[in-house]
Amino acid sequence: MRSLLRPIPLLLAVASLLAACTSEGSSDGPGGRVELSFWTWATNVERVVDIWNREHPDVHVTVSRQTMGDELVTKVLTAAEAGNPPDLLQAEYQALPTFVSNDALADIGEHVGEVREEFAEETWEQVTLGTDGVYAVPQDTGPMMLYYRADLFDRYGLRVPTTWTEFAQVARDLRAKTRSSYLTTFSSNDPGWFAGLAQQAGAQWWGVDGESWTVGIDDEPTREVADFWGGLVSEGVVDDQAMYTPQWNKALGDGTLLAWPSAIWAPAVLESVAAGTRGKWAMAPLPTWNPGEERTGNWGGSSTAVSAGSEHVEAAADFALWLNTDPAATRALVTEGSLYPAARDAQSGPALDQPPAFLPGQSTFYTEAKAIADTAARWTWGPNVNVAYQAYRDAFGAAITEGSRFSAAVGVMHERTVADMRRNGFTVRG
Repeated sequence: MRSLLRPIPLLLAVASLLAACTSEGSSDGPGGRVELSFWTWATNVERVVDIWNREHPDVHVTVSRQTMGDELVTKVLTAAEAGNPPDLLQAEYQALPTFVSNDALADIGEHVGEVREEFAEETWEQVTLGTDGVYAVPQDTGPMMLYYRADLFDRYGLRVPTTWTEFAQVARDLRAKTRSSYLTTFSSNDPGWFAGLAQQAGAQWWGVDGESWTVGIDDEPTREVADFWGGLVSEGVVDDQAMYTPQWNKALGDGTLLAWPSAIWAPAVLESVAAGTRGKWAMAPLPTWNPGEERTGNWGGSSTAVSAGSEHVEAAADFALWLNTDPAATRALVTEGSLYPAARDAQSGPALDQPPAFLPGQSTFYTEAKAIADTAARWTWGPNVNVAYQAYRDAFGAAITEGSRFSAAVGVMHERTVADMRRNGFTVRG
């Protein structure tokens, strides 16, 4: 399996050019105390780490706050190449194959493998990458669901859709009743959102076949999802503005957009961009492609990994294990960091007894969310997600501008992804 995870020369070349991005490595502190550095972006994680530091005086963890996404990937690879990586890092699941292929992460299976049963099988697979190694401990997941303005659904006499066919009809019904609002928007800036929808439909963008990779971005489920949304945009019943812009924020707050297919973390976003609508939203399972089907995708989620260059791999692995399985730690991740824990016991723990503050009337929010999370589709990330994601932005942005078929944009994503993998030495079958 190692041939599947060979280093990517291009990324290492980029990293070597960015030597200014360095980190402080691990060291021994006063009295032989082990000092660990931890790169993370999680909200208020310092408060969680404080619990560890009080309970483990011989192993002290120092948090270094970082950004997430491609910038963090480059910075981690830079530090690894320079020989001074952090001991621990928060890593999104889609970034793990890139880190492993560049030998940036330690295999911590001998230290954490016994907790495998504490996580859903599809979640554990995210940190093993189809190999015998374990490269991180799952931290949080992002099961997708539908958020909608319950008050406006009532005003316009709309029913909550349970299938995507119903979703399309609700979008049409709304536009027939008011021209000032849309049910939702399709965003060409958010490939992770689209990937989650493709997962739910049964897509498999990457896979492993013996010693080779397979790439299926241009598969039938992904094309079906693309043309479904492209048809709604072309019909004029779904907007095409990007998410996470001032205009999108305003649209969520003033009722221009009535729904948002999103993930477990959406209430915190809505609270920050549309605080005036607190209590007016509700959550339901994501519409499915077939009546009675129970399946969702994931948008987001991350893990805690240990750098291959750490001088204290065992101590770092112990912390990663504690952070994501200890009841006090997972409770603090929920209450302080607003994360939805990956550990199954924590998903029904006391920290999740109450609904998010933004949805005070939905008392069963987390009970429903756990049931939804249990239906998440299996998924394998490939070694160049950043390339596929950029191709998504380029191709779907062009499709919206030109009015072309969204499934053609999927083809562009596929071709660019495969070409990049082959250029960087990966064997791709088919």
